[in-house]
Amino acid sequence: MNQQTTVPCHFERHANAILDILNEAILSSTALYDYQPRAPQSMVAWFEAKRSGGFPVIGVEDAAGTLLAFGSYGTFRAYPAYKYTVEHSVYVHKDHRGKGLGRTVMQALIAAARQNGVHALVGAIDAANAGSIALHERLGFARVGTMPQVGFKFGRWLDLALYQLLLETPARPVDG
Repeated sequence: MNQQTTVPCHFERHANAILDILNEAILSSTALYDYQPRAPQSMVAWFEAKRSGGFPVIGVEDAAGTLLAFGSYGTFRAYPAYKYTVEHSVYVHKDHRGKGLGRTVMQALIAAARQNGVHALVGAIDAANAGSIALHERLGFARVGTMPQVGFKFGRWLDLALYQLLLETPARPVDG
């Protein structure tokens, strides 16, 4: 059996692999509503936003140290009252989909969210992405809405499904 390890991702070690996974998804799927592949320098700002926000970047590597999947979360909306809500994303390398890696990353993100006092995780998923929707539902996420025709890619309108998981944290939420 191929040994896999869940690891925190770091710029120096993982930026190129994360970029490759993201760019493949941009070019071949509606997992990201981007049109053009991202440039390598975009990863500097991406990792800095994660670091400065205290947001985890979690990956799964094989025994050789190759990144197979990753996920993270970040700011949901830039208003103070949303401070206990995050939007997450998970991506699996095209050669390793359907092997439970998305579930592994999601479980690690949920655990990190609990540890960090997050109350609500939100996933914005292309409504036609049956695999991601099934994964979220198996993990207890509820569909809380659909935004019809908010994206346009590959010559067609795309609907965005919103999924949410409420956690018991933080123990003592505060205003301000």
